[in-house]
Amino acid sequence: MKKMMKAMLAVMIAFTAFASTGGAALAANSVPAAKNVIILIPDGMGVDGTTLARWYKGGTPLAMDEMASGMVKTHSADAAIADSAPAGTAFATGHKSHTGYVGVLPDVADMPGVDPIPAGEERRPVANVLEAAKLAGKSTGIISTSEVMHATPAAFSAHYPDRSNYDALSKQQVYNGLDVVLGGGSRFFVPDGRKDGNDLLEVIKQSGYDYVTTIDELKASTADKLWGLFAPSALAYDMDRDPAKEPSLAEMTSKAIEVLSRNEEGFFLMVEGSKVDWAAHANDPIGIISDVLAFDEAVKVALDFAKKDQNTMVLAATDHGNGGITIGNAETSRTYDKLPLSTFIAPLQKAKLTGEGLEKMLNEDRSNVKEVMEQYYGISDLTDEEVKAIQETKPGSMNYTVGPMISKRAMIGWTTGGHTGGDVTLYSYTPGNGRLTGVLDNTELAVYMAEALGVDLNATTERLFVPAREAFTAKGAEVEWDITDPKNPVVIVTKGSDTLRLPIYTNIAEFNGTMIPLEGVTVFNGEKTFVPQQAIDLIP
Repeated sequence: MKKMMKAMLAVMIAFTAFASTGGAALAANSVPAAKNVIILIPDGMGVDGTTLARWYKGGTPLAMDEMASGMVKTHSADAAIADSAPAGTAFATGHKSHTGYVGVLPDVADMPGVDPIPAGEERRPVANVLEAAKLAGKSTGIISTSEVMHATPAAFSAHYPDRSNYDALSKQQVYNGLDVVLGGGSRFFVPDGRKDGNDLLEVIKQSGYDYVTTIDELKASTADKLWGLFAPSALAYDMDRDPAKEPSLAEMTSKAIEVLSRNEEGFFLMVEGSKVDWAAHANDPIGIISDVLAFDEAVKVALDFAKKDQNTMVLAATDHGNGGITIGNAETSRTYDKLPLSTFIAPLQKAKLTGEGLEKMLNEDRSNVKEVMEQYYGISDLTDEEVKAIQETKPGSMNYTVGPMISKRAMIGWTTGGHTGGDVTLYSYTPGNGRLTGVLDNTELAVYMAEALGVDLNATTERLFVPAREAFTAKGAEVEWDITDPKNPVVIVTKGSDTLRLPIYTNIAEFNGTMIPLEGVTVFNGEKTFVPQQAIDLIP
């Protein structure tokens, strides 16, 4: 009877979570079974940015054009305009969250149509599709052109209510048992780049990964477990990228599929084109074009594999809009229908680098601004004010200065330097060349992927994230924290002669001196600790 009641409760919880996210739209789509799922996220990609990229390449179709099938709502639990952390969390877990929160529930959920958070469930870690796929025996991977612990990739591989806590997020990623991790951010995995002093690169190597740092090493690797970090921070914009040093997003995607597809049980892969968003924040159309086209090449890699494999689902959608980019601005209000395409595209096609790449061409005192801008941007009519602005730009911010300059000359409009709240385009391909259609909530993509893979997100949450103190206390055990090293705390559980040690953000359990790998990580959310049920079961 107890088992039956528990099963009924699980069904009710699953239904409630499904219904609260607008499940009617998803219910209208039959969910095909898929051995593999690939989701690609062009962070911050607006519709006009996609159109601009298509015109830039001559008007020929983008790979993702044939996949366009619907729209996605992007709001968070308590705001009309989402930050990447809750937006990525929605895609990954099927739950709305709050700005800055990665893989955990929000404190407040008060947007129309979103159920409130039950008391006591605030900031609770919730399982993502990747974790559920891993427990089902599938291989898993994440790729990004940002640091790999940035908000979107972290949402598929870690849990913490602060996206800036790179120590907590990256440590979970290292101990979460992913098969492939590719992107940037190597400086955050070594002691000098961390507040906790850990050498995670050494942990990666000792955990059996082939750790690669160059494109040649990536191509040469034959390992089944692969971790590649190709820059200290984010990777370069694709237009600025040195192809002899850094892999493209498409090359990383191809390699990940090669490795993950060796698993006969299938795989789950998340791919993020991270810096489309960064360019949009800077109101930089060149950066957007650069990385939308690079993202599209990655989509082509995934789509070509799916068409050949016939057992792979491919989804693509941005997590939110950004910048409010428009082809046409206030200056075209009376002439918009008389201007030839070249008005908008010709100035952009003269650019050979993004602002980030252009900054490296300036000499130390920036006395060669006019020469550099003419050579690499085709701009020969800089005003004295524009020259001064470039000369005074802080290092690392050149996109913010030259992006608006070329936008003005190309009649490209912008409404903001921040995110926008409109619906975004959904791209989908499923086995049998099916499509996911309609206007869907961002949380429904997680539900759809989970159903296709035959995994249960709610059951995975209950399996991986049990409130530690309550569960251990219920078994008659005592729980305390060892803060001998305050930056690397350990949960200590004792009962009689038994002692269990659980280092925070790792999958390590030390029971009576014996090391036992857990199927998930111990997560501290700033207030409570959550552990896999497997850890609870170690205490008799």
